[in-house]
Amino acid sequence: MKTVDIVVYPGFKALEAIGPMSVFEYANLHLRQAGRPPGYDVCIASTAIGPVRSDTLMSLHATKTLNTLALPDDAIIVGARDIRRALADGAALVDWVGNACGRLQRLAALCSGTFFLAAAGVLDGKRATTHWSVADRLQDDYPAIQVEADAIFIRADNLWTSAGVTAGIDLALALVEDDFGRDLALRVATDMVVYLKRPGGQSQFSTHLLGERTARPGIRDIVQWIQENLHERPTVAALARKAMMSERHFARVFQQEVGLSTLEFIEACRFERATQLLGNLDLPLKTVAARACFSDEAQMRRVFQKKLGIPPALYRERFATTGVHTAQPGRL
Repeated sequence: MKTVDIVVYPGFKALEAIGPMSVFEYANLHLRQAGRPPGYDVCIASTAIGPVRSDTLMSLHATKTLNTLALPDDAIIVGARDIRRALADGAALVDWVGNACGRLQRLAALCSGTFFLAAAGVLDGKRATTHWSVADRLQDDYPAIQVEADAIFIRADNLWTSAGVTAGIDLALALVEDDFGRDLALRVATDMVVYLKRPGGQSQFSTHLLGERTARPGIRDIVQWIQENLHERPTVAALARKAMMSERHFARVFQQEVGLSTLEFIEACRFERATQLLGNLDLPLKTVAARACFSDEAQMRRVFQKKLGIPPALYRERFATTGVHTAQPGRL
């Protein structure tokens, strides 16, 4: 059984603690159902025993103090909305990270919790991620870290870092997969109704979120049209006419509002649709490419290599979403 400490402090993000706790509890449930012992012994740890108030009305009761003489196998440090204040008040936690890091099997930091690892110096020279809203601050404050602002989670040796809030669930699922295999992780994801167990390299923003964040209704309409007509091959000029703008002005505004060019956005939409379709293990790759509106399977392969560094077949092997096509009840 692995011991896991979820590390909290005043003002921690509640969902970032509850999400991974739920992942480990569901993993234990499925292991018991398969006649196996539970895999995780989870504790709430803090600098002192007792209730710790979160960023919501909820508090969690810490049953263990941070102590380098009683280390768990794994530790997960959650993030905070006001990370500067949390850091200012968290010198003891930073010291603990510096002393414990090399002796833990895995040390994970969720969202802005990455700042505790950064402040302890353990991320210097390594890749890391955090919530997109504080990624620039992380890079500015700790230039020795290779910050990848768009990743869901990153593994660097025994250190894991993730994006914000629900990305902690993705990271915890990856830990379960690392310990007990893909089938168990997929069963847990299914129980938690996690639509897609995202790989670490996937973008923090879905194309639908990118569209919703646009301030201009005209651009939002174009985004919606693209998402509904991925089979089309529109030119920038044609899209500009739909938006009733000059081609040059439209291209500039679209890039400004969405953060991608129209061609990049269309490619991202097709890629996202393909990742969803790959969860159906019965669909041939050629069919996935056609339904995702790529010109052919080769184009889909090139896009996956560019975005994730792996082909679609390997993506499916690692990250198929639910396992409903292969899972057999009572087996792991």
